[in-house]
Amino acid sequence: MPIPPLIPLAMLAAVPQQPPLVLEGSWEMTSAYEILADGSRATAYGEHPRGLMMVDADGRYTIQIFRPDRPLFASGDKTRGTPEEYRAVVLGSSTHFGRVRALPDGKTLVFSVESASWPNWEGKQQVREYSFRDGVLTYAVPASASGNGTVAWSVWRKLR
Repeated sequence: MPIPPLIPLAMLAAVPQQPPLVLEGSWEMTSAYEILADGSRATAYGEHPRGLMMVDADGRYTIQIFRPDRPLFASGDKTRGTPEEYRAVVLGSSTHFGRVRALPDGKTLVFSVESASWPNWEGKQQVREYSFRDGVLTYAVPASASGNGTVAWSVWRKLR
């Protein structure tokens, strides 16, 4: 088998490199969608979800994701919603906080969840495979986290 030619260092330096992922800062959600077990695409938070992720210098994070078209409670009273109204609130939002870190492999995030609107995540680590390109962070929530074979994708753009 022939030995491949050496690539001059000057040429390697000219290849554009993606900057390393720096999580610290504020991130705006640009997209959230799911690929269901049957391969179809869905959007639990609508086509234009509203979301904010904030990460401090110590890796403490908070995430809030909301479906923008959640219905108002007809009663105007949070304690007197209908089952349908409560369902829309629960399924139309996701929040959690804790600590997050990017592993040195350049493709894995680890969320150590302290509290979450989905209590089954509390006190657990959530591992996410990610990509970071052109200032956009995309990560997958594996099917094992959903329990039903759905893989959810979150797409974030850094604000500052």
